Amino acid sequence: MNLILFGPPGAGKGTQAKFLVDKLNNFQISTGDMLRDEIKKDTEIGKKIINYMNDGKFVDDEIVNKLLEKIVFDPNKMNKLIFDGYPRTINQAKNLDILLKKSNQIIDYIFFLNVNKDSIIKRIEKRKTLEKRSDDDSDTILKRYDTYMEITKPVLDYYSKNQNFYEIDGSKEIKDIAQKIEEILKV
Repeated sequence: MNLILFGPPGAGKGTQAKFLVDKLNNFQISTGDMLRDEIKKDTEIGKKIINYMNDGKFVDDEIVNKLLEKIVFDPNKMNKLIFDGYPRTINQAKNLDILLKKSNQIIDYIFFLNVNKDSIIKRIEKRKTLEKRSDDDSDTILKRYDTYMEITKPVLDYYSKNQNFYEIDGSKEIKDIAQKIEEILKV
């Protein structure tokens, strides 16, 4: 089963993805983690990525799509993918459609964790303390939130017409969100 988890930065996509990985024995595909890994390795791509992130912008689609392609075609991960924060643009959504079609896969469920800006700020401040993430300063987060809402809205519209699209109140407690997703998945 392949899933997409949508939501602004700090909505809890990663947390819910980790629960689902354990529950379903799937693989979390976090573009954020993939991008941070490239930065940590200090690759040429990583140097480009850090400039995007520090400016509060989304990383170029071409870079993200290239990193993702290897994962979608990995035979060990086929039909066991949980996309955490991807796709973020219409171009990425169309790219994912193409990759899935070429690999004979589909998206079974799409979840949008809808959270308001105030809740996001509180969560990010807490995460910043706990996880020590360099991309978690308040100004950057506000830029990322606004960018997310502006750029990702068309992607939400693109997927929301699907029968397998579910909007969940992401401001609820973590366990309540997890329970709601499990009810929908019937697991």
